[in-house]
Amino acid sequence: MEEYNLQEIRIEDYNIIKEYYQMRRPETADSNILDLYIWLNCYPTWYFTNDKGLMWVAKSEDGQYYSSIPCCKDEDLKECFLETQKYFNEVLQKKLVMYVVDKAAVDLLQLPEDEYVVVSDRTYADYVYDAEKLRTFSGKKYHKKKNHLNAFKREYEGRYECRVMMAEDADIISEYLDKWHAMRNIEDEYHRDDYELKGIKELIRHSNDMNLDMFGVFIDGKLEAFTLGTYLKREETAYIHVEKANPEIRGLYPFINQQFLIHCFPTAKWVNREDDMGLEGLRKAKMSYNPAFMAKKYNVYEK
Repeated sequence: MEEYNLQEIRIEDYNIIKEYYQMRRPETADSNILDLYIWLNCYPTWYFTNDKGLMWVAKSEDGQYYSSIPCCKDEDLKECFLETQKYFNEVLQKKLVMYVVDKAAVDLLQLPEDEYVVVSDRTYADYVYDAEKLRTFSGKKYHKKKNHLNAFKREYEGRYECRVMMAEDADIISEYLDKWHAMRNIEDEYHRDDYELKGIKELIRHSNDMNLDMFGVFIDGKLEAFTLGTYLKREETAYIHVEKANPEIRGLYPFINQQFLIHCFPTAKWVNREDDMGLEGLRKAKMSYNPAFMAKKYNVYEK
C-alpha cells in the first residue's frame, strides 16, 4: 500500500497552501483559502501532496470523512481526483465522498454514471452579485435597500465613521463579535456559528500576514458593524467571508455592504457573498440583494 504523508492544516502553513490554491481558480468561495481557515474548527481538515497537486481529507459535523476538489491544474484534476479516491479506498477503507465540487470541475472530470453519483447541492451554492449595483444600489430592485441606507445616513449623520481595520484592532473586533454572537438566536444543531466565531478570531490575529481586508463602521465611537473579505484579481471578484452588524440599527447592513466595496474593492466586477448553509433567514437576506447568478456546487459519491 502506498504511504501518504497526511498533514494537519495549520495557520502557519498559509503561504505553502496558498500556492496550491492558485493552480486552479473556480468561481466558488471554496476556492479561497480563507474559507478553509474560518471553518477549520468545525471541519477538521488534513492534506497530502504529490508532484501534481494537493488533496484533502476532512471530517463533517457528524464525524464522517469526506474530501473537497483537489488543488491542481485543470489538466491534472482527474489524476488528483483518483489519488484522493485511492486514499479513501485503501487507507480509510471507505467509498469516496467529495463535497462542494464546482461545476467546471464536474465538467472536466466527466465521471461515469455507473461509478459515481453527482448531485447538485443548493444549500452550498454561492450568491454572486454585480459589484457596481451593490456599490450604488441603483434601480427599482434596490429601492428598499436604498431607503434603508438613506434612513441610516439621516439618523446617524455626523455620528458614524468608516474605518479600515488591522490585526492591531483584534481586541476591539473580538469584543464586538462576542456581543454580536450573544444577540443572535440561530437554530443550528451543529452550532456552526460558534465554530465560525472562533475561526474568524484566529484569522484576525494573523490578518497582517494574509491577503485579506477588514472594515468596520463605528457609531459614537463604538464598533457596530464589521466585515472581512478578499479580492482575487484574475477573477475580478471580491469574496465577502464575514459580515456582522447590529440588527437593531436600520440600514446598517446595506451601509457596510456598500462602503466595504467602495473603500476596499472599488474595481471588483463581481461580489461572491458565499452560500446560505441552508439557513432560511440567511437565504432570504442574500436573495434580497438580487444575485446576478448562483455558483452551483455538487456532491460526488463513489458507488
